[in-house]
Amino acid sequence: MVASELSGQSSFKRKNEVLTMLSVSSAALLLSAVAYACRRKKKRIHKKGKEIIDKDHTSVQMENLDELPFFSLNEIAKATTNFSIDNKIGEGGFGPVYKGVLKDGQVVAVKRLSETSQQGLDEFKNEVICVAKLQHRNLVKLLGYCIHGKEMILIYEYMDNKSLDLFLFDETRSLMLNWPKRFHIIHGIARGILYLHQDSRLQIIHRDLKAGNILLDAEMNPKISDFGLARKFVGQDDMAKTKNVIGTYGYISPEYAVHGRFSVKSDVFSFGVIVLEIVSGKKNRGFSHEGHSDNLLGHAWRLYKEEKSIELMSASLRNSCVVSEVLRSIHVGLLCVQHHAEDRPTMLSAVLMLISESSLPPPKQPAFFTEESYGEIQSISSLNDYMITLMYPR
Repeated sequence: MVASELSGQSSFKRKNEVLTMLSVSSAALLLSAVAYACRRKKKRIHKKGKEIIDKDHTSVQMENLDELPFFSLNEIAKATTNFSIDNKIGEGGFGPVYKGVLKDGQVVAVKRLSETSQQGLDEFKNEVICVAKLQHRNLVKLLGYCIHGKEMILIYEYMDNKSLDLFLFDETRSLMLNWPKRFHIIHGIARGILYLHQDSRLQIIHRDLKAGNILLDAEMNPKISDFGLARKFVGQDDMAKTKNVIGTYGYISPEYAVHGRFSVKSDVFSFGVIVLEIVSGKKNRGFSHEGHSDNLLGHAWRLYKEEKSIELMSASLRNSCVVSEVLRSIHVGLLCVQHHAEDRPTMLSAVLMLISESSLPPPKQPAFFTEESYGEIQSISSLNDYMITLMYPR
């Protein structure tokens, strides 16, 4: 071939190569742009998923939730068969609770905010942010959350035996709780509260400890739940104040009910009530006795002064009890429900007293030891300009 033909063919080949390179580069750029756009869209969707619109149509962005899995409403609806009534396992102050099964087969408890609930955005944020950072064998584990418009949903580990009150105050089911199991439950609750007060990354005052908020797993291990009213604090003796007192009759401490002051000693008071309920199998509120008008705290105090504390024990425990453990538990319970916060032990002291055999200090008179004393809460608090929303155990 002549030189001119060779030169033309070479030039044509180079043009094809350049065009091919440009086409490949353009395609690569286009793919990168598409991928970037998809990532941006996914990020926007995820960010939008953390936005809450509460009952007052206020939009609030949830922060610091990267550690906690987010579930879509579709996932939760499938897990609970569209929130079927057949899957409903309970109802609390926050709203109904459903049993669900996730796509990986894990069984969960799904707590859905009710439109009629007195709780709302603040309690939801509080529970999510607090519980996400708490890990203890005696605390219910929060597995994730779901936000979709006005829907606010919390996903927890499923507890086979539901709540302590369903066993404790039922004539038939209570027979399943012999003394070793009850003593084990007392210890577990105490360790869980001690963790909240002293050993967790966030020091927490629970503010709503009661038998209904103690859940039991398949082995009857107790786990504290419902942190919607919990508050963070710094320092063992820190005392906070609020004009919006929320709690449950029979479990709230006098300084909180009357003056709106709460501290770790408020939780100690609630723990003492739970201990006396576990030993006796009776509710503090609604307790009745043919010989007097005292509530459970007053009855326990009366028996202690008469050196008849063992009579507080449920009759169903006669064949399984260890008398020294029962008496020690009652004594610790009475120390925890003393009227003045400064007289009550810390949870560390309460745990040590439960496991030791050393002598215990004598308790002073408990707070709210008669049913009439509860009626004084409203009148005293109204004079002090405090708003009280008192809830009854479910």
